[in-house]
Amino acid sequence: MKIATSAYPLDWFQDWSDYEAKLTAWVGEAAQAGANLLVFPEYGAMELASLDGVKVAGDLKGSIRAVAGRVGASYNLHAALAARFGVYILSASAPVMEKGAVVNRAALFGPEGLIGVQDKQIMTRFEREEWGIAGAEGAAGPLRVFDTDLGRIGILICYDCEFPLLARDLAERGVEILLIPSCTEALEGYWRVRIGAMARALENQCVTVMASLVGDAPRLYAVEQNTGAGGVFGPPDRGFPPTGVIAEGTLNRPGWTYADVALENVRDVRADGHVLNLTHWDEQAPAVARRAQKPAA
Repeated sequence: MKIATSAYPLDWFQDWSDYEAKLTAWVGEAAQAGANLLVFPEYGAMELASLDGVKVAGDLKGSIRAVAGRVGASYNLHAALAARFGVYILSASAPVMEKGAVVNRAALFGPEGLIGVQDKQIMTRFEREEWGIAGAEGAAGPLRVFDTDLGRIGILICYDCEFPLLARDLAERGVEILLIPSCTEALEGYWRVRIGAMARALENQCVTVMASLVGDAPRLYAVEQNTGAGGVFGPPDRGFPPTGVIAEGTLNRPGWTYADVALENVRDVRADGHVLNLTHWDEQAPAVARRAQKPAA
C-alpha cells in the first residue's frame, strides 16, 4: 500500500465551504499520488472553531463546544471523501462530548464509510490540568483494533505512543500498522512522539505512521504554535531501512509525506527477523524477577 501522512497547517475559515474545499484538496492530492491510507494529526479539527468567530475560537470552553458541535458534519465529509476517492482516512482528532465529559477522539473511515473511532488513553499535563480531557480512567473508550482490507490497524494518539504497554496490547491482537496522530508545540515534544513511534515499531516489529500539526494559529486556543513533520517508521531489520525510517517529511513544511509499505515485510520479520522483539517480549519479566531474587552482596 501507499501511506500518506500529513504535516497539517491550521487555517481560519469564513464558512463551512472553506473547510470542505481544504479537506477535499488535501484528500484529492494524496489520492492522485496513489495513496491508499491518509493520516491527519491530533487536534487538527480545532480549526473548525474559527467558524464561530475570534471570541469563541480563543476561549477554552467555547472552542471545545464549537468543535464538538461540528464533529458530526466533519465525519459526514470524511465519509464522503473516502467513498469518492476510494481511500482510508484517519480524521484529525477533535474534542468530543462523551458521558458528560470531553474526550480526544479520532475516526477511521474507509470507502464504505465510518469504520470506528479511537479515544486518546493517557492525557498530557496540559490536557489534564487545563482542558480537563478525560482519558482511560474516565469517559474515553478502550483501545480498539480495526480490521480493514489494508491490514489490521491500531491508533495511538500522540502521548499514547510513549507508553509501551498500549502498543503491546495492540500488537498482541495482531495490529501491524500503528497510526500516531500528534500535536506538539515545541521541538522537544515532536521528538518525544517521534522517538516513541520509532521505539514502538522496534519493539512490536510493525509500521508506525506519525502525522503532525505544523505552523502558527494565534487565534485558535491551545494550538497557537505547532512543530512537527510526517514520518513512517519500521523495525531496522530485513526488508526495512537500516535506520528504521521508511519516510520522513521536512520539519514544519506543510504537506504529505508518502511511503510504500508491504505488510509482508512486517510478517517476515515477526516470523524470522534478525531479532524477534515481539516474540521475546515476555522474557523481560523473568529476567527482572531473577534480578530481584538475587541475594545482596
